[in-house]
Amino acid sequence: MKPLFARWILPVFLTLALAACSSIMPATKIDTILTNPREYADKTVTVSGTVEDTFSLVVIKYFVLRDETGTIPVITQRTMPARGNEIRVTGTVQDAFSLGDQHLVVLLEK
Repeated sequence: MKPLFARWILPVFLTLALAACSSIMPATKIDTILTNPREYADKTVTVSGTVEDTFSLVVIKYFVLRDETGTIPVITQRTMPARGNEIRVTGTVQDAFSLGDQHLVVLLEK
């Protein structure tokens, strides 16, 4: 019985426990990402907030997520959330473009 436990049950339990912990981890504040874009560039973060606006074309879909500190565009391949929904999103921070002192930082949803 010990080999079965060690080979299958324990790894499955640990995987489920890790998944549960990741869903209760605190979300990164949007303002923290926007004020430190180099620190977060190409890193995976989780943010949560209210869907403020949505935009969908054939080639690109994105929505704007707002928390109490700011807003960030979220580019997605998934089904678009409804405006006003409270959601939690995990993705990679990307610097979309920079022009002078203007920067557009986006989150690419995983």
